[in-house]
Parts: sequence; C-alpha cells; structure tokens
Amino acid sequence: MKIRQLTPTDAENYRTIRLEALKNKPEAFSSSYEDEVEYSVEKYRGRFNNDHTYTFGAFEGNILVGTVTLVCETKKKIKHRATIVAMYVKPDQRKLGVGKALMNVAIRKAKELEKIEQIYLAVTAGNEPAKRLYTSLGFVTYGVDRNGLKIDDTYFDEELMMLGL
Repeated sequence: MKIRQLTPTDAENYRTIRLEALKNKPEAFSSSYEDEVEYSVEKYRGRFNNDHTYTFGAFEGNILVGTVTLVCETKKKIKHRATIVAMYVKPDQRKLGVGKALMNVAIRKAKELEKIEQIYLAVTAGNEPAKRLYTSLGFVTYGVDRNGLKIDDTYFDEELMMLGL
C-alpha cells in the first residue's frame, strides 16, 4: 500500500470512491450522495488546488482504496485548528491498517504545518470501529452533537473528538 497526497489528476478516481462512500455509509458523512453525484470532476479537481486542504489517498497498485482530508482553518482566531473530514476505506481493505496509516499521514501533515495545535473530527456515535481507531491515535471525545445528522426520518448523534498536538 502506498499513501500520497492527491492532485487534480486524481479527481476522477476520488469522485468514484467518494460517491461509493456516500452511498454505502450515508450516516458517516454530512454530505449526501444525492448532493455530490451532481458535482463535476472539475469541482473535485478544485478541492486539490487550494493551500489549506490536504487530501490523502491510499493505493493498492493503481486503485484508490481509502481517503482522508485535513482541512486547516483560515480565519485568524482559529488558524491553530484543523479538521479531519471525508475519511473512508473500502470495505475489503478494512482491518488491514489502511485507516490508521491514512490518519497518521494527516496528523503528520498537521504537525509539519506548525501553526496547527488541535485536530478535530466528528464520528457517528454508533461507529465503534472508527471510534476505536481515533481513540488509539489519541483523540478524545469532548462532546456529542445530538441528532447531528438526519437521513430521511432517522437521526444520528455525532461524537465530537479532538487531538492536541
């Protein structure tokens, strides 16, 4: 497995895995498949062309099998913070260390940026494997967003987690 930062040339592959993630695990993301299926490849390309967002991909050969994005805040008062979003590993690659490796790369990137002191993320309260991963990396729960997501008529709580660097 190889992990590297994604570039605009990865946009099509990223769009494919992103839509798979949104379709297969809708409760794990604040974005929805219905919203993002309308996004063009160009829109995804744009995500890889700014100086405050870093998306990493795990590859088995040429196949993108997992992703994670680190979003650094740009406002003066919160520039010391970053957020992990869009974390996903294909089902057949889970429990093989792919998620941990992706998270470690994102955390390392945050540390390299020096100005980042805290990393935040939200995880669906019932997603025990993800919570175990984040806890093993040092993240701690600091709150719960009750009914944070609503899919059709079902609500999902989100645990809010933070890692101090």
